[in-house]
Amino acid sequence: MLIAKVVGTTVSTIKDEKIIGQKLLIVRQTDENGEPFGKPYVAVDTVNAGVGDLVLTASGSSARQTTITKDRPVDAVIMAMIDSLEVDGKVTFRKG
Repeated sequence: MLIAKVVGTTVSTIKDEKIIGQKLLIVRQTDENGEPFGKPYVAVDTVNAGVGDLVLTASGSSARQTTITKDRPVDAVIMAMIDSLEVDGKVTFRKG
């Protein structure tokens, strides 16, 4: 699992029939303080996340293990929204 921040949305009118109706969001991996780094990537949203949310993502074959993404052509999925992060006893992020 990776910590990521939702940074945008994706609209695709023509796509594989197995992902029709799925919300596609653009995310970037973050560090333990919620600071984004690296390249953005697209993930199927299974938890109704939105821009600005800090989320947990899975990729590869693990991305196809949720009820919504099982046996679908996806490589990344958002499967949880983060309420808070605590590192070494210090809260580094709290959803506000």
